[in-house]
Amino acid sequence: MNNRSNDIIDVEPDQRAENLKAVGWVSYILHLIVAVAAVVPSAQPSIALLLVALIIDLVKRSDADGTWQASHFSWRIRSVIWAGVLYVLTSPLWLAFLLPGMIAWGLISLWFLYRIIRGMLSMSKGQAVDA
Repeated sequence: MNNRSNDIIDVEPDQRAENLKAVGWVSYILHLIVAVAAVVPSAQPSIALLLVALIIDLVKRSDADGTWQASHFSWRIRSVIWAGVLYVLTSPLWLAFLLPGMIAWGLISLWFLYRIIRGMLSMSKGQAVDA
């Protein structure tokens, strides 16, 4: 008896990783749009794009278990969470001192952009991204 669900589970890790590339690229591009907009003066990044990318990553993360793609899902999720925490922690600088707040958020945004580009480069080579 040929059970279709068993066929999906039995897909080799390399094939699953390839199948997840499209999802990974969509997520990275959404992250990239937000990251670039965060470092360009007067650009308004949309938190909605970032949330869509985060939800995609959270939903599809388990599909990548046991593949090199798993590192990319974790990389993107950690990048968003750390950036969010850092933005929240440095937000009082905006209230008390405008310039330090701008500098802190600029540095966080550059760090986030770096992480997204680094992840995209690793994925384009078909490699896991190192933590």
